[in-house]
Amino acid sequence: MVDVVMMALAEMLEPLRLAMLLVGVCAGLVIGVIPGIGGLFGLALLIPLSFGLDSYSAIALLLGMSSVTTTSDTIPAVLIGVPGTVGSMATVVDGHALAKRNEAGRALGAAYSASLLGGLFGAFVLAVSLPLLQPLLLMLRTPDFLAITLLGLSLVALLVGRDPLKGFAAAGGGLILSFVGVDDQTAAHRWTFGQVYLWDGLPLGALFLGLFGIPEVASLMSRQAIADRGAAVGGGVTDGILNTLREWRLVLQCSGIGALLGALPGVGLSVVSWIAYGFARRHRGDGPAFGEGNIRGVIGPESANNANEGGSLIPTIALGIPGGAGTALLLGALIVHGVVPGPHMLEANASVTVAMIFSLAMANVIGAGICLALSNPLSRIATVGSHIIGPIALVFVILGAFQSSAGVGDVVVLACFGVVGILMKARGWPRPALALGFVLGELVERNFFLSWQIFGWSTFLRPSFVLVALLLAGQILWHLLGRGRRGDIRPSSPPASIPNAAVVFSVAGFVLVTARDLPAEAALFPSATAVFLLFVGVVMLVGALVRHRARADGGAPAPEPPDPVLTREGVAVVMGVPIFLAGLFVVGPLVSSGLLVAATMRRGGESLARATVGGLMVALVVHLIFDRLISTPWPRSLLGAVSSGVF
Repeated sequence: MVDVVMMALAEMLEPLRLAMLLVGVCAGLVIGVIPGIGGLFGLALLIPLSFGLDSYSAIALLLGMSSVTTTSDTIPAVLIGVPGTVGSMATVVDGHALAKRNEAGRALGAAYSASLLGGLFGAFVLAVSLPLLQPLLLMLRTPDFLAITLLGLSLVALLVGRDPLKGFAAAGGGLILSFVGVDDQTAAHRWTFGQVYLWDGLPLGALFLGLFGIPEVASLMSRQAIADRGAAVGGGVTDGILNTLREWRLVLQCSGIGALLGALPGVGLSVVSWIAYGFARRHRGDGPAFGEGNIRGVIGPESANNANEGGSLIPTIALGIPGGAGTALLLGALIVHGVVPGPHMLEANASVTVAMIFSLAMANVIGAGICLALSNPLSRIATVGSHIIGPIALVFVILGAFQSSAGVGDVVVLACFGVVGILMKARGWPRPALALGFVLGELVERNFFLSWQIFGWSTFLRPSFVLVALLLAGQILWHLLGRGRRGDIRPSSPPASIPNAAVVFSVAGFVLVTARDLPAEAALFPSATAVFLLFVGVVMLVGALVRHRARADGGAPAPEPPDPVLTREGVAVVMGVPIFLAGLFVVGPLVSSGLLVAATMRRGGESLARATVGGLMVALVVHLIFDRLISTPWPRSLLGAVSSGVF
């Protein structure tokens, strides 16, 4: 084991790996400062960029980014009162109150040091848990992995969002999308529509960028500015660090909460941070009341949300079951790089596993150090106008999607799933459930056929399947009884349930009709998923009728958000994708990037000089990253062809 640790450490100390870790950390810090974007956006953006890297460099880049978004998200939470990510929602309560009392430096110092200790605690828990789990995991067989995969998929479908039916439908949609391509069992073409591009399935990077990146850019562009005002950090950072050290018991307790809840699939950062905040409130200490600037209200949530990252990696690495949407994206990236998480991870990829632990720990140390040194400059990012941040983000989303296979199809997939992502976000459909279904679909199908060939019908009689069935039944009852009484479940109102069910029926019907021409083995899982979707659609309609009758009898209808519309900003962002693609073939990526940013900045009220400088700087960054670092094979542009013909 010592040899493995030393080898992993030597790999991570290579200059390229350290550089990728630093790039990931810097990207994560910037993303965390910008409210409303979050780590999912960053992962979806960086995953395509990692395809040209080796597995160690890719892990350093991705874990470096995802580990520190919950460190820098404290800056807008404290200074502006707007959480950078959902992980800092609880921090706003006392952190911003401290800033109003001119103690922003103390709040940030406590938050950074608590984040650092929580992140290191999460890495420690990850390092200790994996070897302890290995003997148990080696006892599992293929049917057990199938049961665990189905459990993880079902739990995430249940736990994300306020309407479990939408979660199940979205997860089923993700499964169907994962079946696109040439079937491994029969070599049959499933929904490739004669396109060679789809033989290998839908590209992970382009799909995730469309699903998560485009909607967030559209939301960002709908605001005139990310934040209206800022505040100086001021002094007191050292006092905040000393406060954290004095509250070391609270740090350990809340870090334990974060790591434990992070290991449970589907438990989000917002849940973790609020539970940790509630735990911290049990003892007021010597400070003011909670909500008025109690430093424990900052230390507790910040310890928990950074420890959550290490905890969420436990089921991802040990079982191949993502602990949440972010680790679902990370799981897909690992598979692309030939690293398949699961029970044999510590044997086949032991050094990679240790490298992930090192990356997690190093990223937290570097991120906390940068935040302590650059709090004031980083805080100003949150006040930058959306007409500057938005087009820059859109450029990197499009170019990131292009890295999936360096083809036009990548951008088409990006645009299509950008529309899907915007509609899902507007109508309250859980996008993480769809993403998880897409990532796990291939694993579910492969494990099923392997289990069937070896165990036959006895697959479904194994203790793991019985236990999974009992757990799911208990989870469903808890949702229907416990959360229903508290009002946490918000089923769609009768008018909205009808179009929701219509969408589900349409997808299921299309799959059932087109699957008839496929071989039996290739059609089995798509057809089974479609039947499941039909059942979900029927439950949606029955629930709508019951609620309609209750309303007719005088009962109050379930609250429903306003009917969504594809906003002008959303249309502009989606239309920007084909426009940028056209520019790619006419003037090339550098000119297209610069023109898009400059034109948007100019339209937002910036002077011609500033817009020009902004466009040139973005073009330079695009050149350094995509031409020098990644060596992207761009399509031949008309401008390039003309210039080569002239010279």
